[in-house]
Amino acid sequence: MKTPKEEINAFLGKDTEFEGKFSFTGAVRIDGKFTGEIESSGTLIVGETATIKSQIHVADMIISGEVDGDVVAENKIEISIPGKMFGNIQTPKLVIEEGVIFEGKCKMQELGKEKKKELSNSLKENEGLSILK
Repeated sequence: MKTPKEEINAFLGKDTEFEGKFSFTGAVRIDGKFTGEIESSGTLIVGETATIKSQIHVADMIISGEVDGDVVAENKIEISIPGKMFGNIQTPKLVIEEGVIFEGKCKMQELGKEKKKELSNSLKENEGLSILK
């Protein structure tokens, strides 16, 4: 799996379970279980042992685990083996390795300027913080 350019700010290990709303800047890696909502202007890395049931809105996403929910990525989504994606995707760039499971619809377009501005403004309030509620 490729590593993001950003330094990883938080790591949720394979034996962790979280439920709620997760907002962050920078890069976060999840190897455990997460249920809820994820919003970020950064990169979300879903490790091979991760199981995520969430509505997700991020800048970039790298998936090697299992994601169940809709994903909006402003820049790019990469799905690597043994990744599984069950839900709809919206992103301007999508990379899917052979052998990955993807069940859902894909919309390959950039977000409108209003949506980007909306996300940017909401994240400025939490700039530099990782928040779990």
